Amino acid sequence: MAIIRCTARLLKELRVKPAIVPGRPPGLDDWHANLLYLNRKKYILFTNSLTLYSHLMHWAKTPRPMNFAERFRLSLFNSLMGERLDEAQVDYMMRQHAQITITKTSSRSILASMNDITFRIKYYVYMDGLTDIDWSEMSEEINIAPMGAIKYQSGIDELRRRLADALK
Repeated sequence: MAIIRCTARLLKELRVKPAIVPGRPPGLDDWHANLLYLNRKKYILFTNSLTLYSHLMHWAKTPRPMNFAERFRLSLFNSLMGERLDEAQVDYMMRQHAQITITKTSSRSILASMNDITFRIKYYVYMDGLTDIDWSEMSEEINIAPMGAIKYQSGIDELRRRLADALK
């Protein structure tokens, strides 16, 4: 069962009561999510709690919890395929996310890392403009940046390493 830990702002937007989830160490199926506004358009930033691998999803309407989960899975699939992960790794990740629970955020450290990622996203939007931005290039850039919370490894390198360990 995958967990998406939403900020208060996103929970309010979703109009959902967060589930109570027993404490467990973060894994590849544990995500934090935050609502962003870029040029008055809604986006949701998802960051994996273990690897800090992140992807951004455009959201045109007010999300509904079921639609939100499906859109998250599709966004995750597209993001993983864009990273050119092998089929077994993508399949493993998608099986881990077959069922999704929405709850509150649990880590200030991850939220701080997400603030850093948000700053980089806003920089790309400022430099290229929202209409001219290459989303796949921006996604690659935010995931190759070293992150202090994971000992200055990049999100994509940490994801690849953890996936390789999980598939042994």
